[in-house]
Amino acid sequence: MCAFVSPGAAAPAAGAPPRVVDVRRAASLDAAFGAYAGRAGPRGHWTGGDSAYSVPTRAGELWIFSDTFLGTLLPDGSRSPVTGDGGTTPFVHNSFVLWRADGPHTVTGHDRSGRPDSLVRGPEDEPWYWARAGVPDGRGVAVVYARYARTGTGPLDVAWRGNVLARFGPGRLARPLTLTPLPSATRTAWGAWLERGRHWTYVYGTEPAPSGGQFLHLARVAGTDLRQPWRFWTAGGTWSPDEARSARLAGPGGAALRASDELSVVRHGRWYALLTQRADRPFSAELQLAWARTPYGPFTRPRTVYTAPEAGPHGTYRNPHVFAYNPHEHPELARREEHRGEHREELVISYNVNSLVPDDVIRRAGIYRPRFLRLVTAF
Repeated sequence: MCAFVSPGAAAPAAGAPPRVVDVRRAASLDAAFGAYAGRAGPRGHWTGGDSAYSVPTRAGELWIFSDTFLGTLLPDGSRSPVTGDGGTTPFVHNSFVLWRADGPHTVTGHDRSGRPDSLVRGPEDEPWYWARAGVPDGRGVAVVYARYARTGTGPLDVAWRGNVLARFGPGRLARPLTLTPLPSATRTAWGAWLERGRHWTYVYGTEPAPSGGQFLHLARVAGTDLRQPWRFWTAGGTWSPDEARSARLAGPGGAALRASDELSVVRHGRWYALLTQRADRPFSAELQLAWARTPYGPFTRPRTVYTAPEAGPHGTYRNPHVFAYNPHEHPELARREEHRGEHREELVISYNVNSLVPDDVIRRAGIYRPRFLRLVTAF
């Protein structure tokens, strides 16, 4: 794994937003997760997962995953079917991988029989919890989770049911210390991103848009404790304690911006960078950047900075069912430098790859794990 480098305090110039001057694969991160997935391990060993948020902790870099396959891969790169389908592969809805100085370690919960289980779970794991973003919480970590339930038999027949905050203590990551309900009165799945400022923690949420993609909402909390009272950004440009007044964030011309369900909004000097997936095309493989002067926008028009090569019938898997999703920035891994009189910042970005046919990620386990990029901006 690469070392953690804190982004500096240098600010872009007051004019145009930073320019993207290079995008390339982060081969070391791809290889590290691929090697870890392929390592023989116990039943609770991580072999693939999605979401892939990250939080720096004193113990190491904590990677936060939603649906996770566990166990050991077969020599041909496949995995046994999940235990519920008669195979030997454990499957959980959320997990951690803690990358310590001595290497990565999978963290899951356990059921009464000692078998791997989700870290955060409901009765009989139905409905279940998928991970959203996390932040340091004292010496531990706090993670937002969204509760989901199945609405049909298809892989996308799921519906959001509410938001909770799970707090984990240092050295006690396998079980949350507390589980606190979060604002859930509207259709907003909060925690798509958490951005810590000097005085506030900004909480981004997503609302399904009728024509595809998600509308973006914003709340904030004083300090870093998400259990404190929330205030929501309104159409009138004020902060309100009433979640029902939460407004859709705007793009160019004041129209509501559409984004992906998971994303990031990270401050870089005087600008906020929104990393999202193209939202006006279903299952688009395009990763896009938009910029704003404030955490609440308005944002510039999202521009494509990378197209995931794995996706679609012409992608690396030659499989029309394979798709890319869930782009995130990992700001604690960013690096700054001076290059020929320019300020340059190398951002570390991840996205997930999956298939609409579940058997695809059984036959080819390598499909289902995060991919990483290094994107260089200049100002």
